[in-house]
Amino acid sequence: MRDMTEGSVTKRMLVFSVPFLFGNVLQQLYNTAAAVIVGQFAGKRALAAVGAASPIMNILTFLMVGITLGTSVLISEFFGAGDREKVREEQSTALLAGLIFTVVLSAAAIFLIRPMLFLIQTPNEIVPEAESYLRIIIAGLVFSFFYNLLSSSLRAIGNAMMPLLFLFLSCALNIGMSMVLVGNFQMGVKGAAYSTVISQAVSVLLCVGYIFRRVPVFRFRLRDLKINTELLKRTVNYSSVSAVQQTFLYVGVLILQGAVNPLGVDAIAAYSAVTKIDGFILAPTDSLALALTIFTSLNRGAGKTARVRAGLKNSMAIGAAFCLPVAFAVYFLAGTLMSFFLKPWETKALAIGAGYLKAMALFYLFPAVTNSFQGFFRGLGRMDITLGATVIQIPVRVILAYLLVGRFGMSVIAYCIAVGWLCMTVYEAMQYRHYFRKGEGSLMNEQQEEPQKTEPRM
Repeated sequence: MRDMTEGSVTKRMLVFSVPFLFGNVLQQLYNTAAAVIVGQFAGKRALAAVGAASPIMNILTFLMVGITLGTSVLISEFFGAGDREKVREEQSTALLAGLIFTVVLSAAAIFLIRPMLFLIQTPNEIVPEAESYLRIIIAGLVFSFFYNLLSSSLRAIGNAMMPLLFLFLSCALNIGMSMVLVGNFQMGVKGAAYSTVISQAVSVLLCVGYIFRRVPVFRFRLRDLKINTELLKRTVNYSSVSAVQQTFLYVGVLILQGAVNPLGVDAIAAYSAVTKIDGFILAPTDSLALALTIFTSLNRGAGKTARVRAGLKNSMAIGAAFCLPVAFAVYFLAGTLMSFFLKPWETKALAIGAGYLKAMALFYLFPAVTNSFQGFFRGLGRMDITLGATVIQIPVRVILAYLLVGRFGMSVIAYCIAVGWLCMTVYEAMQYRHYFRKGEGSLMNEQQEEPQKTEPRM
């Protein structure tokens, strides 16, 4: 890997962010493919059911794979120190503890599906389909856990390419199976769910096969599997702040879904589509943030404050250079983008979605700034600041949405999200100013916690 503490900051940031970008885009494609195929072959009601189920699925997924956040940090630490035995102990601990938690979580979630759907005011006409979709997805959560654990472990020892390849193959399989099960066999949301679970299972098999052939450090016999309580405590400690932040974020998304659901099937279907489009557009800024986290950490460790600050500014500039032309494209092509998800005669849903996208296009510049701040503070180990920013923005967007959606329709959610981003940006900018108020040396002299790593989810 190129030395991130030397050379052109802009060039280093661009090159280093490319693998993250590919991974994020594939992840978004993985999540979006089912929505597109369901919308085109099964109609807006099925798309609305998947949209209503998605926030619940995201919360469960993150709760389940949260342990991998700390696991990747510790494996990197032990592997870098040459302690292969500790690497195996951490892997064994994470595997067993995570598996137990996943099974318990899945069992509980199965019984809570319908209450959760009613809690967010899901229309009765799509509850059966949303419930069927979630039951299948929840039954396959164990595969998602294994993939995330194994892929994050490979990344932790410096192997980022193979998890990316496995994700690509899994994504291709998911799309192909969805076309067959939803398109040809007319299985609706069940077909989409089965495609997701099977593709995740295949990705696990690919990871396991590769590890047993090429990665001896992760090989161990079943009788060697055990939980090291001390390592488990360290794993949870590393993961806790980031886990709280992400859980809070996804709970906010779930509550926001509850503001949309009373508007009916057309609005829910449209919202399902636009959230997928937003995900693709924000993927590059997320990738820059991940790259900036590592860039900041490395240069801080090297005592190069000027490069730390330059990295943040370059990340914002690169993000803005991407977001501005994309915003113009989304504004003028909003109807075309919606047509990928909905049929031509579903005019009401198409119009609702296009209205939202035109409004949101006005604010795509915000993530270029706030995501850069997030990556910057993660690189400094200041997870308390990133958590604080999330805690500020989520209540703002949720409260505004519940006050305004009933009167102005779904498009107003774009403005609510933008206000949340603005509050988040102001808070982060104030923290940045405070951080450097005492001079550049304060950055290097403060003793902070180690930065946390975030991993993609399936």
